[in-house]
Amino acid sequence: MAFSIFLLTLPKFVKYSLQKMTDKIKHLGIVENIDGSHVQVKIVQTSACSSCSAKGHCNASETKEKIVDVYNAAGLTCHIGDKVMVCGTTSMGMQAVLLAFGIPFLILLVTLFVVMHFTGGNELLSGVMAMVMLIPYYIIIYICRKRLKRTFAFTLEEINY
Repeated sequence: MAFSIFLLTLPKFVKYSLQKMTDKIKHLGIVENIDGSHVQVKIVQTSACSSCSAKGHCNASETKEKIVDVYNAAGLTCHIGDKVMVCGTTSMGMQAVLLAFGIPFLILLVTLFVVMHFTGGNELLSGVMAMVMLIPYYIIIYICRKRLKRTFAFTLEEINY
């Protein structure tokens, strides 16, 4: 009885929690360079275990510093060395993953099977052709880099302490 009540209330809980989730990815960063409304922000990307208390005794934790180009659309007053919040949308992140991993994987897979079918199972030729088919894809990505830069634009937000 209790299990069936749980199943009936589960969809409402899931729906409620999904509505409460934010659609933004936020990272705390430090302003490195300012050129008008174009700001370069240094963010520290940490692995999931870098906040663990045993990280000093483990080799798995790592951190990387990255410089991110950000458009200051809100016109926030910031100076070099200030801490700012770099924001992007989760949909933007999903689009980036699709362009970086999803489409190249599909190109590899489809080319591999099509060439294997037409060559009678020649694995070496199929593998080489699948890799070669990625070259036009990455050339197209390179040609469209300015449009992609506008599509994947980060913004700045105030830090609320």
